[in-house]
Amino acid sequence: MNDALFLHRLHFAFTITFHYLFPQLTMGLVPLIVVLKTLAIRTGNEVYNESARFWIKIFGINFALGVVTGIPMEFQFGTNWAQFSRLTGGVIGQPLAMEGTFSFFLESAFLGLFVYGEQRLSKWGHWWAGFMVFLGSWLSGYFIIVTDAWMQHPVAYARLQDGGFSVSSFWGLLNNPWALIQYAHNMSGAVITGAFVMAAVGAFYLLQHQFLDHARIFLRVGVIAGVIASVWQVFPSGDLHGKYMARHQPVTTAAMEGLFKTETGAPIVILGQPDEEHERIDNPIIANKVLSFLIYGTTTAEVEGLNAFPKDQWPTNIPLLYFSYHVMVGLGTIFVAVMLLSAFLLWRRKLYETRWLLWILMLCVPFPYIANTAGWLTAEVGRQPWLVYGLLRTDQGYSRNVIAGNSMFTLLGFMGLYLVLGLLFLFLIQREIGHGPVRPGSPPAHSHEPVTVA
Repeated sequence: MNDALFLHRLHFAFTITFHYLFPQLTMGLVPLIVVLKTLAIRTGNEVYNESARFWIKIFGINFALGVVTGIPMEFQFGTNWAQFSRLTGGVIGQPLAMEGTFSFFLESAFLGLFVYGEQRLSKWGHWWAGFMVFLGSWLSGYFIIVTDAWMQHPVAYARLQDGGFSVSSFWGLLNNPWALIQYAHNMSGAVITGAFVMAAVGAFYLLQHQFLDHARIFLRVGVIAGVIASVWQVFPSGDLHGKYMARHQPVTTAAMEGLFKTETGAPIVILGQPDEEHERIDNPIIANKVLSFLIYGTTTAEVEGLNAFPKDQWPTNIPLLYFSYHVMVGLGTIFVAVMLLSAFLLWRRKLYETRWLLWILMLCVPFPYIANTAGWLTAEVGRQPWLVYGLLRTDQGYSRNVIAGNSMFTLLGFMGLYLVLGLLFLFLIQREIGHGPVRPGSPPAHSHEPVTVA
């Protein structure tokens, strides 16, 4: 592989992976914060307000880091991927411009009111500020998904004489079926992150015997949101996404599943190691005929394997694609199990006393981040060797004037800078959790509900 192309890809992969650690939490937290504000208004219980105020601070820290780490990616379109930008800018520039002009400014403007306007706005005015932050955040996510979905499944475009692309239907671009399905799947993944983080902080406080009323609220809201989002992630959003991909990117589906040969009644591989050289799965644990059923609804359907496609159309890194997909699916299954068990004990009023499950919830925090990263790896590695699926190959889109040494130098610089930012983020989050959801010098509000912690 061309060294410059490899480093450009690695550079963008690093910056976008680090960046997405922050938006997934902001998009996942903000609907839960709106829920807390709604409960505060409906019940008149100040504990809900204090809880919302605490999570607004966490949201603000994430938002700031997301902005700082997101800006360099925009510049990389013009530096490392100038040819891609020249050819596709007439299409992808529109949703990206809308993301910055509409949703980002909407979110930013109302975030200021939400963070600093509680004493100046009415309770409903403050609620509306929070709702507008939620709307801006989720609109931002949609415009970004539209951009990526066009690269995955190009629609509503026309070819220009110079080989570039332009939009033939603006509404067709925004209503790309791939974007609608991918957005539903992506946003539930973000809510899973927010729910696990909120539940984990509540579990931590309960285990430490601190802020017990707030901790119980964090757990209750986190678990309820988590069980809904985790189930939604598997079905229907994950199921629909998988079926749509099998129809429009069958070679990607075959590589994800490790299906090297076309089979009638194709099995699904639960565990195993792909051997691309010998075109087989080593040490497989399989469930017979399940893949055919999941894709086509019948156990007798034929599923195309990699052997049905020319090798120059195979994903360029089948082992990475295979393992990232299986990590995502495996963790998603664990999330459903953990949240269903937590919801059951919450319903039985035993969750706050079950220390071993509180420990599990607390220690699960990294795994939604890993699952979301693995999901995006599956999508982007699976699209290779195409930048725009079926239309523009990756080796046709990079900047040939930016040599490998320049890309390596800036990559090392970003790694050092992002290490500092990551440490700063952890310090700020740790400090806010240490301070807790109660304002210094003010007595904690009480919900007047019993809390028992074993």
